[in-house]
Amino acid sequence: MIAIGTGPDDWDLNRDIAGENRDCVRHTVGMHPCSVDEGWEAAVAGIARFWEGGAGAAPVALGECGLDRFHLPKDAGAAALAFGLQRAAFEAQLSIARRLGCPVVIHSRGAFRECVETIDASGVDWGRVVFHCFSEGEAEILQLADRGGRGSFTGILTYRNADAVRAAAKAQGMGRLMIETDAPYLSPVPHRGKPNEPAYLRHTAECAAQLFGVGLDELAAATTAAARAFFGF
Repeated sequence: MIAIGTGPDDWDLNRDIAGENRDCVRHTVGMHPCSVDEGWEAAVAGIARFWEGGAGAAPVALGECGLDRFHLPKDAGAAALAFGLQRAAFEAQLSIARRLGCPVVIHSRGAFRECVETIDASGVDWGRVVFHCFSEGEAEILQLADRGGRGSFTGILTYRNADAVRAAAKAQGMGRLMIETDAPYLSPVPHRGKPNEPAYLRHTAECAAQLFGVGLDELAAATTAAARAFFGF
């Protein structure tokens, strides 16, 4: 498992959990765009320390970080201010990731074009970039692939109305496929609408195996290998 960082409140917790369960848990450190406020600079300044000094388990990636238009305030002025803070925090985290040379987990909701443009401008190695919870279509996944990046897929793969997401997974190919929970959100069918948990990942894997026309064991081996290669463990 990889416990994903979203803000200072979970960074130490995830590190400690990973440190106590080194055989099966890793973690990341990053500031989710919905965690960004006017005090973001002080928080982001503390990210790099998790890679330094050998104190506890080192992160396997920086993130999740990125841009989110879905949760912006309804007032136009407040929304513009919040999105500007998100963008500044995202740029700062990409700068840290470039310096560390670590993988980056991207959160992109309603802001795919802006995320791609910001990563392009950052100089981060696209081969170390994954758009988690990929929910766009084939054209967007090919934009990532052309740059060397990839998407990771959740229980959305199992949803009846998610043909575009399944087409994106197919276009990327099984060799680069990673699957995830995004727990406690986006539970796969048949648990849609309930809090998600790691045990439900099997349903996403079964859907992906059917999509690629392979057995579950082959799919699991491929996604595990892809995740280990990307995150480096």
